[in-house]
Amino acid sequence: MPEPIDGAALLAEVEAFHRRFNVFPTEHAYVAVALWDAHAHLIDALDGTARIAFLSPEPGSGKSRALEIIETLTPRAVATVNASANALFRLAAADEGPPTLLFDEIDTVFGPKAGGNEEVRGFLNSGYRRGAKSLRCVGEGSEQKPGWFGSFCAVAMAGLGSLPDTILTRSVIIRMRKKAPNETCEPYRRRVHEKQGHVLRDRLAEWTATIHDHIAQAWPEMPDGVTDRPADVWEPLLAVADAAGGDWPERARAACVALIKAASDGNQASLGVKLLTDLRDRVFCGVDRMPTAAILEVLLQLDDAPWSDLSDDGQTARPLTARALSKFLSQYVRPDNTPIKPRGIRVGSTTPKGYYADDLSDAWARYCPPPPGEPATSATTATSQVSSGEYVAETLPDSRHTSTETDTRALPSVG
Repeated sequence: MPEPIDGAALLAEVEAFHRRFNVFPTEHAYVAVALWDAHAHLIDALDGTARIAFLSPEPGSGKSRALEIIETLTPRAVATVNASANALFRLAAADEGPPTLLFDEIDTVFGPKAGGNEEVRGFLNSGYRRGAKSLRCVGEGSEQKPGWFGSFCAVAMAGLGSLPDTILTRSVIIRMRKKAPNETCEPYRRRVHEKQGHVLRDRLAEWTATIHDHIAQAWPEMPDGVTDRPADVWEPLLAVADAAGGDWPERARAACVALIKAASDGNQASLGVKLLTDLRDRVFCGVDRMPTAAILEVLLQLDDAPWSDLSDDGQTARPLTARALSKFLSQYVRPDNTPIKPRGIRVGSTTPKGYYADDLSDAWARYCPPPPGEPATSATTATSQVSSGEYVAETLPDSRHTSTETDTRALPSVG
């Protein structure tokens, strides 16, 4: 009877193999990638799979090399730079079993010049769950008939910049960077090192076969605060860590918490959420109502915000307008569940359109990150009425930021 395979020791060898050729940004990344390699061997035992994304702001950061090493360690690995949605669906439905799909230069698929590639996005979005299928046409010419194609498979991606939010939320994100002068790794030579990786791959296959049934029934305990989509992403990796034993359960949960936090800190909020947050923290600042003209004046003066040069087609940049502001905010609702819309605000003898803090309060609570712990110290621009009915900028004292009362010099009460 063969000796049982020490899963913890084997994962340590997989981690060490990556360390020879990859310089990852944190120790947690090595843990996550080693677990991801093993989970790819268990795809038919899992209810879900974690995508893994190696992203960087600049070329030459080791992303493609990370995929090369993963390719040697995972089953039925298929590397691609560009692929149609139809090809991907057929690949995932192959008779020999789902592939481990390695998608390099993923930024060319979803970049500003790529046209969205909604079908590929749909494949990547749906395929992280077992049973995911899409309806496609099969056949030749007029003889085509509808057919269902599965999309469930393990996917590793590498690219510049970022990815659509729907893909990021389904992924373990490793933010790569160029090697520092004191960071070195062994040059990878496919003809030599691929065989070494395949030896580890075959041993992973042997070990994962022994834990297959256990993994299929596993419900790993999540770290505090890890719920919803992040829990779905990390569940298969934590299940592998628990099955391996040793220090892997502890290291895996530390990596889970750290990488989820890093992803949250690194992901750019949607423009809608950023607008809501800027309105709460940098425009209203305790004021209970503001005319649209005053809001736009403040937003367009924020040097570190996009409101003065929004791009609507990837090329044309223009300042945020009252119409665009209304369109952004109408996506969210007031506490009474009706869309946020501008309303009349009585200012002297005029009633310009504007917004009320009460109308925005529910959206602020639901979508914005917690407000800064310390009150803002810089003055904020508001408006005051002049006899001609126009609005001029006025800088209010810092006390406005710590008061919940409306500054009546800028915004008279509604009569």
